[in-house]
Amino acid sequence: MSPEELHAIELLHRVPYGRVATSMRALPFLALARHIVVDGEVVLRMHAGFGYHQACNGSVVSYGADNSNSPDPHLWSVQFTGTARIVEPTTAELELFGPAPHFADGAVFDPVYMRIEPQFVTVHTLAGRPDGRNRGPLPDRQYQHML
Repeated sequence: MSPEELHAIELLHRVPYGRVATSMRALPFLALARHIVVDGEVVLRMHAGFGYHQACNGSVVSYGADNSNSPDPHLWSVQFTGTARIVEPTTAELELFGPAPHFADGAVFDPVYMRIEPQFVTVHTLAGRPDGRNRGPLPDRQYQHML
């Protein structure tokens, strides 16, 4: 893995949730998911009751996470794009996920797991002063890599 790809994985480890994007019935959608990274692949846990996993399975998806809710003045976002497949997680992976939520929209949470083997990884960073004043151009880095 390149240093940029390792950086993207390190950033993803900093937050527990992100959003998976693909299309369902020819319309785009985003769905909240819990993630872990195992051997360079992103493993997601979602609620099966929404049916989003069916649209994702076998399809190219993008999974993104960021620290936009953080008070840190250095914001970042990462995006992993690749084909998603429904999987049965190992015991070690289940431990990494930790406990699942009890409910999703009032229904009992029914976990389903997907693995994304990234083909492209993108990292964006924004930096600025915490007081919101701009001192000219903000540093911005973008990495996009084929894995």
